[in-house]
Amino acid sequence: MIVYNVTINVEDEIHEQWLSWMKSEHLPQVMATGMFENYKMMRLISRQEDETGQTYAIQYYCKDMETYEAYQQNFAPALQAETRKKFEGKFIAFRTLLEIC
Repeated sequence: MIVYNVTINVEDEIHEQWLSWMKSEHLPQVMATGMFENYKMMRLISRQEDETGQTYAIQYYCKDMETYEAYQQNFAPALQAETRKKFEGKFIAFRTLLEIC
């Protein structure tokens, strides 16, 4: 199984709006693609001394690399563009791939 992990730090001024949007719109849209079997959304509770904003890790679980690659090719660009359009300059995200052993 492949885990697509998106770690995102959002500025405090948009945190509540972003969180509501993630739960009501973005996460359901990602799951509606049919590419992922499940997801978990977690908020980081440990912080660096100079860290600002709120940080989350969203882990999407898919059965194999082919499924992940299909998501990246067919769905990710539009979903990521929507996020940028809505919250441009107010968040930083990085993505990693993990494999469950």
